[in-house]
Amino acid sequence: MNVAIAGGHGKVALRVARLLSDGGDGVRSLVRNPAHSADVEAAGAEPVVCDLENESEEAVSEAVGPVDAVVFAAGAGPGSGPERKWTMDYGGAVKLIAAAKAGGASRYVMISSMGADPDAPGDDTYAVYRQAKGKADAELVDSGLAYTIVRPGRLTDDEGTGRVRLGERVGRAEIPRDDVAALVAAVLHEPATARKTFEAVSGETPIEEALAAL
Repeated sequence: MNVAIAGGHGKVALRVARLLSDGGDGVRSLVRNPAHSADVEAAGAEPVVCDLENESEEAVSEAVGPVDAVVFAAGAGPGSGPERKWTMDYGGAVKLIAAAKAGGASRYVMISSMGADPDAPGDDTYAVYRQAKGKADAELVDSGLAYTIVRPGRLTDDEGTGRVRLGERVGRAEIPRDDVAALVAAVLHEPATARKTFEAVSGETPIEEALAAL
C-alpha cells in the first residue's frame, strides 16, 4: 500500500511512517519545513515539501500524488489562534480530501479530536478548534471516500501498550502517541473500519481486537 501523510513531521505522523515503512508500505510524508526531511527519511518515508495550509488544492494534489490512502495528521498546534484553526485544521483537511480523490486514493484516515463538533458553542480558540475539526470530519463523511475518523484522548509520550478502549463515547482519558500511531496503521490495513468514527483512549483490549469489535 502507498500512503501519503499530511503533517509528516508530527510526533504521531513520524511513528505512523515508521510502522508502515517497517511493514513494507510506501510512505510519502508532507512537510512544510525542508529541514525536517532528514527526520522523515529516518522514519523510512519519502519527504515531500508542501505547505498544506497555504498551497492550492492543485499543488497539494501534486505533492500527494497517486496513492492508495492518505492520513491527516496535521494541525495548527498549540498556541495558534482561531484563524489558523480554520485554515489548517479545517482547510488543510479539505485540501487533502481533494488530493485523495485526484490521486485515486479511496481510503482517508483522519486523526481528529474528542469534542470535534461543527456546532460547538462559543468563539474562543478551543471552541473554534472544535468547530473546525468537526466541520472537517463532516466533509470527510460526505466525501464519498472510505473514511475512518479517529478521535484520541489526551496524547502522551508514554510508551505504548498496544491496548486501547474504542467506542463512540469512551470518556476523557489519555493515550500514548505510540498507540495512536499503531491504531492508525492497523486501521489502514483493516477494510472493515471504513466509514467509522470512534474515540480512542488507553484500555485493556489489544488494538486489532478492539477494531474488530467496533
